[in-house]
Amino acid sequence: MAARRADPVSANINEELRHLSPANPDCYIFRVHYQLRKINEQAYVPTTISIGPYHHGKDKLRPMEEHKLRYLQFFLQRRKETCVDKYVNSMRNLVERAQRCYAEPTPLDDNAFVKIMLLDGCFIIELFHRFADLDEDNRRSDPIFKMPWLCGTLRLDLLLLENQLPFFVLEELFNMNKNQHETSSLINLALNYFEGFCGTYHGEGFRTNSIGVWHLLCLIHSSRLPTVRTMKPKTKLELKRFIGCATELREAGIRFKKGSVGCIFNLNFKNGIMEIPPLQVVDQTESFFRNLIAYEQYDSYRDHYYFSDYVTFFDCLINSPKDVELLHQAGSISNWLGDDEVISNMFNKLGDNVVLASHSFYYSHTFAIIDEHCDKPWNKHLAKLRHNYFNSPWSLASFLAALVLLLLTMMQTVYSVLSFGKQ
Repeated sequence: MAARRADPVSANINEELRHLSPANPDCYIFRVHYQLRKINEQAYVPTTISIGPYHHGKDKLRPMEEHKLRYLQFFLQRRKETCVDKYVNSMRNLVERAQRCYAEPTPLDDNAFVKIMLLDGCFIIELFHRFADLDEDNRRSDPIFKMPWLCGTLRLDLLLLENQLPFFVLEELFNMNKNQHETSSLINLALNYFEGFCGTYHGEGFRTNSIGVWHLLCLIHSSRLPTVRTMKPKTKLELKRFIGCATELREAGIRFKKGSVGCIFNLNFKNGIMEIPPLQVVDQTESFFRNLIAYEQYDSYRDHYYFSDYVTFFDCLINSPKDVELLHQAGSISNWLGDDEVISNMFNKLGDNVVLASHSFYYSHTFAIIDEHCDKPWNKHLAKLRHNYFNSPWSLASFLAALVLLLLTMMQTVYSVLSFGKQ
């Protein structure tokens, strides 16, 4: 009896199953998925330097490869070394662990991957050292620090989700190169380098151990979060609805006030006054926020999606350039872009395709208090009155003219009655 011929579909699927790689639960460096990426692809792509394998070898990033070699030389000179052998051997011991940190496989072999780990890692560490050590005169002699535009774009490139090295690689290189007089930790050097970037600062008392730090973006994300002292009390209050925009809230009697500089998440609403810490909006702000949000979207085990919730809060407040102008006048937004409409469009798109957790929305309690304020009958009538009669200078002028006319008519009536009485 002739052998039964295998079904070609079954054979194909069985072959694919045999070559299927196991799931990788250890990965934490991802490529940004299409739904987020399509809104603004350039926000996730480095413009000056590649870190890690995802963007390695791109033509526009090749000029920085020479700077990486030069910084490796500076790195070796710190210990009066001329040979990279011990560092290469150390990276070889970590290469498999490092490769498992990336969600997508790369076409690079182990030798190429080790070279990337060494060059990129040493560049980052030496950059942090030179930023902390060099005075103004010495910085001008450094090809990187004497170009202000490059300093800003470098900071942003080092904080892109797709442009990361595992933090344990940086720590290994840092500890191997550390001298006995070194007082700063790698985390402190990193925080110093990124301090004030896009108007954000690390919180007071932020812990300086590397437990739970996966990469530089993770470190900066963690350092910007509210501290235990300033964190809002945890509640099970679920987000019911969004609040109105800034101009609508003003019509309901809410005033906006500049909050204290520091943690941008510390928004407060009390007695009809909303205090918002000042947010500095610069050229890098959109990309910075987008990568922080993307990082949060790949972690389902966190208590709050702080940056996603923060952007949602501003998306609610800002519907038009008028809202941006109102917040700018209150001191809550520092507009370095010059155009209120650009900021309005930015916030209206930052939350697109971002998943929110209504059961753990960080501002759910604040939203509920604002809704309660706006739903009070007096505030509702006040909002309608302002919207219908005081929403423009001409409306106000018309109202005042009518009021004056009414007062004059009343005075004339009273005068006529008094005159008749005297007769």
